[in-house]
Formats: sequence, structure tokens, C-alpha cells
Amino acid sequence: MQEFGRILVILGIAIIVAGLALMVVPKIPWLGHLPGDFHVERGGWSFHFPLATSIVLSVLLTLVLWLLGRR
Repeated sequence: MQEFGRILVILGIAIIVAGLALMVVPKIPWLGHLPGDFHVERGGWSFHFPLATSIVLSVLLTLVLWLLGRR
């Protein structure tokens, strides 16, 4: 039962962090508008693929998780 409680606490913290990230991300003006992000508009449709933003976020998250894993 103790293991299940620990999993619930970790899941709760992850949900809080995700919620805070969703509140902060719209306030970062460059996020999603880097030079390697693709945005195409034609007629009645548009397509947005944030390639450069995804790479930057992946590198940052990898570094953070690597640093946390070293402890």
C-alpha cells in the first residue's frame, strides 16, 4: 500500500507541474516562433510544426533529467 501512495504523490506532483507549465508557456513569446518552426497557411487550412522548439525543449529536459539522475 505504501508503494501505491508514493505513486499517487508522484502523479499529483507531475499534474501540478504540467498545470503550471501550461500557465507559463503562453507568456514566453519566442516559444513556438523559432527560425526552425514551420508554419504554412493555404486557403482554408493552416499547419504549424514547431521543430526547432521541440529540439530545444528536448535538450533542456534531457539535461535537467540527467542532472537529477546523477544524485
